[in-house]
Amino acid sequence: MTDESTIHKAAEFDDKSLWDKLASAAGKAGREVIEMALKLYYALLDSDTPLWAKSIVIGALGYFINPIDAIPDVLVPIGYTDDLGVLAAAFAAVAAHIKPEHSERAKDWVEHNL
Repeated sequence: MTDESTIHKAAEFDDKSLWDKLASAAGKAGREVIEMALKLYYALLDSDTPLWAKSIVIGALGYFINPIDAIPDVLVPIGYTDDLGVLAAAFAAVAAHIKPEHSERAKDWVEHNL
């Protein structure tokens, strides 16, 4: 199995968890967190995104999905600040690989689901 196929398997494995988290966190996390997670997710699915960038995205989305993190998500309004920080750091690291279509898909999802 190649490194690229391993990344795709990891993304497929966490796919349901990500969508479950987005559905449960949509109202609490805020538009910015959800939209950033989706931009990263769509970049992850893009075959043009390099392996190193996909690794960073998987780490950030894994942190977002994980129910155990630095600041528990149930602590409103600060519960998602750590998630936002991790997602923002990942976004900054891979920003050159976030395409306009990734942003548009994320924005479209947020507009239709929040």
